[in-house]
Amino acid sequence: MTAVKKPRFVTIEEYLAGEETSDVKHEYLGGTVHAMAGATNQHNSIAVNSLGILYGQLRGKSCRPFNSDTKIRIEFFDHTCFYYPDAMVVCLQNPDTDHFQDRPVVIIEVLSESTRRTDLKEKRDAYLTIPSLKVLLFVETDSPSVLVYRRRSGGGFATEEFEGPDAIIPLPEIEAGLPLAELYDRVEFAD
Repeated sequence: MTAVKKPRFVTIEEYLAGEETSDVKHEYLGGTVHAMAGATNQHNSIAVNSLGILYGQLRGKSCRPFNSDTKIRIEFFDHTCFYYPDAMVVCLQNPDTDHFQDRPVVIIEVLSESTRRTDLKEKRDAYLTIPSLKVLLFVETDSPSVLVYRRRSGGGFATEEFEGPDAIIPLPEIEAGLPLAELYDRVEFAD
């Protein structure tokens, strides 16, 4: 009988030091490190469009958009996770010398076939525990459709779905909005 090799526990310090020199991004899940898959051009176009829209609307304001090179740190009572969302908006930033943020207000994940299950379950569940989070968006790549989790004033999150090029996702939490026509600009869908 062959024994299954247990993954080596990696400390947060080892993980952060390794990410500074690595050519590949990794997510950190309570002591284990997982390499991230590359994204399609369509995925990247949608992520870049979201940042362009938000950057323009947030210029001169206290909230700031970050791209997929900035990690989110999520601390649980018994472990810590680091994820790379496709985009996020932070209003109370960590110091510029840090390599992560831990108080996002808006998180955007662009879905792909290889990450859909993880994004819609594991990451969603982790993101929804972040006290500062107001809005979580899951953006489809094969049609103009976005699933939105929005924090309710009484607690918990409500879900909304926005579909079609005429839809606009209001983001009053950051005094902005995401028009789907702009979010999906230059994105072609298969028939």
